[in-house]
Amino acid sequence: MKKKICLMRLSAIGDVCHAAALVHRIKTNWPEAELTWIIGKIEYQLLKGMTGVRFVVFDKKQGKQAVRDLREALEGEYFDTLLMMQVALRANLASRVIKAKERIGFDWARSKELHWIFANKRVKAASSMHVLDGFMDFGDALGLPSQTPQWDIPLPREASALASKLRAEIGPFVVISPAASKAERNWLPERYAQVADHIHQKGYAVVLTGGPGALDQTLSVSINAHTSAVTRDLIGKTSLQEMLAVLSEAALVIAPDTGPVHMATAAGTPVIGLYAHSNPRRTGPYNNLNNVVSVYDTCIAEQTGKSWDTLPWGTRAKGSTLMSQILTADVVEMVDQLI
Repeated sequence: MKKKICLMRLSAIGDVCHAAALVHRIKTNWPEAELTWIIGKIEYQLLKGMTGVRFVVFDKKQGKQAVRDLREALEGEYFDTLLMMQVALRANLASRVIKAKERIGFDWARSKELHWIFANKRVKAASSMHVLDGFMDFGDALGLPSQTPQWDIPLPREASALASKLRAEIGPFVVISPAASKAERNWLPERYAQVADHIHQKGYAVVLTGGPGALDQTLSVSINAHTSAVTRDLIGKTSLQEMLAVLSEAALVIAPDTGPVHMATAAGTPVIGLYAHSNPRRTGPYNNLNNVVSVYDTCIAEQTGKSWDTLPWGTRAKGSTLMSQILTADVVEMVDQLI
């Protein structure tokens, strides 16, 4: 009998990349399973080419209408299993319109915002693990064999052609994706510029990527004001799929705690992640945790008087200037190790 599985993970870009690894695991072991993914509107733009998955877009900006639309899209359907992979109250409330025999949620420790009320089964209790490994707990709960995370995010021909053309025109390149969703998680533009100068001196072109938001645009202007080493500035000029294609062609990606870190990981590109507020052991680039440049351990010790490994997992450091503790020399040293 063909299994019907519904996965609910609305956001954000990094987290849907993690969830995509679980989807690959399900498809590999249960190729006949019918998969439905409830996903955010923006996040869908990255994953919409994925085969073997039916996507139902949930536009949270629509409020109650989004829930009504979800109910209508799933009218008359009954799933064997709902994977409740988001603990936000909005997602928990929306999940009520999804009919499923088995509703798997996070364990008690990871259940927030009344998440536990909406589940009738929980993944095994776990601590001190990467977010991606936490998502893989849902695969364990399904009874799937363990496997090293793999990704299958296909790209449209046009996106791949754009990235290939870029590499043909400028040669081997390194991507700097400088902007996180919050300004406090961004590194200093003059230090990005110094790293860009170093990369240029090593014979690599430098490409900037990012979204169309004001924060991204401001960083673009500031970085370019401090260096002439940027070969192409693509900030605000690509779709998510085009950005993924560019990341996949890069020799290296440098970024703070933001979605492109995990997009590059999914593409198999080496990543240097820059971290101060969150523990990179939990949220860093999954296949490049040894390549992060992090001051998190120092910052959290200064703020709490305790070592990171004695604090609740996921404890964040606070402050608007923490990223300034990351030195250019440390990032340059990591660049030299990887290219």
